[in-house]
Amino acid sequence: MTDTLFARIDAARDDLIALTQDLVRLPTLNPPGALYHDICAYLERRLAASGFDCQMIRATGAPGDSDRYPRWNVIARRVGTRPGECVHFNSHIDVVEVGRGWTYDPFGAVLDGDRIYGRGTCDMKGGLAASIIAAECFIAEHPDYAGAIEISGTADEETGGYGGVAHLAQLGFFSPDRVQHVIIPEPLNKDRICLGHRGAWWAEIETKGEIAHGSMPFLGDCAVRHMGAVMRTFEDRLFPALTTRETAMPVTPEAARQSTLNINSIHGGEAELEDFTGLPAPNVPDSCRMVIDRRFLVEEAYDEVRGEVIAMLDDLKANRPRFDYTIRDINRIDPSMTPQEAPIVTTVAAAIQDVLGAAPAYVASPGSYDQKHIDRIGRLKNCIAYGPGVLELAHKPDEWVGVTDMLDSTKVMARSLETLLLPAS
Repeated sequence: MTDTLFARIDAARDDLIALTQDLVRLPTLNPPGALYHDICAYLERRLAASGFDCQMIRATGAPGDSDRYPRWNVIARRVGTRPGECVHFNSHIDVVEVGRGWTYDPFGAVLDGDRIYGRGTCDMKGGLAASIIAAECFIAEHPDYAGAIEISGTADEETGGYGGVAHLAQLGFFSPDRVQHVIIPEPLNKDRICLGHRGAWWAEIETKGEIAHGSMPFLGDCAVRHMGAVMRTFEDRLFPALTTRETAMPVTPEAARQSTLNINSIHGGEAELEDFTGLPAPNVPDSCRMVIDRRFLVEEAYDEVRGEVIAMLDDLKANRPRFDYTIRDINRIDPSMTPQEAPIVTTVAAAIQDVLGAAPAYVASPGSYDQKHIDRIGRLKNCIAYGPGVLELAHKPDEWVGVTDMLDSTKVMARSLETLLLPAS
């Protein structure tokens, strides 16, 4: 292994900055899924120039895919001079809405000191750029490497990844006979290795009522009041129960080691019409809908998680007059956890020690990311998240990524390629 590899990476600092800025200046907002083809075409041009064979793949028919907003992905592969294993770097190309409170142009990619500001800098276009520079510098230093290197830019991670990694996994791109090691450069901090994530169950609960004139509510049945009873039951029974459950997974932040429930949205009554400035009609609402986001632990069974909520709703139905409900499952994600002794974990850990001079921390994510599809669909267990950026900056105003952090993470990724694709000395 050569220290001249690190010198190459330091010399590529300006290229790393410019690549990150180019990616951030493409506002690939999801929803709706804008400019996916543009960013995939940009990555295809860049990687083809570095000797990669590239494919652009549309996830036709996936959730969110349409002719107006097609779900495009790019996957690039560069094969070495002799047989060996494949190392795959997977990054999502979509970013979340901008939100309020910015003091920098969200898509200006302004370099201010050691930081590049903009939506997606941290989550995760800085990591995507770092993986590209790592691969290019490794190839320039070791053109006779074994095996293969892959880099993918995939759609829709922020909304479940079904038009991205899930689609590619179903096509076999993450099968263990094709790919052996996967690094997802999510922003988990440059000195930490993320082994996996908690599970998630999303569902919509609807309480039923009967419409009537608002001046005579006794003639109707208020669905919002019934939803209030659901909320009260959750407050009195479910939330206290969740605080008693804790995982052995190293989830960060520490408060996320408990089971959690988020009330994602509530809407009752007539629909709110866009651009309507009149008064609402005086009606008793006959429907109220609530979306819940239940994060569960590897120690909890999905059927028990779902059954706990249904049991509380059934109890209300049995004891509250006129209470009725329906429940609709929206999404299910099972927990995922790569063993600490897995090859990709030990390789990246040694690289972090080499680059940063300290052993890494091992963490798990409070939310899910695309490891879930690589694990469950691809059946590939040797997968981690590792990349530059501060996790707490993701989705925040004035999101940024540090240039020094990107350079250090690039060195970790490149050193890992040396370990996995060069013969032992």
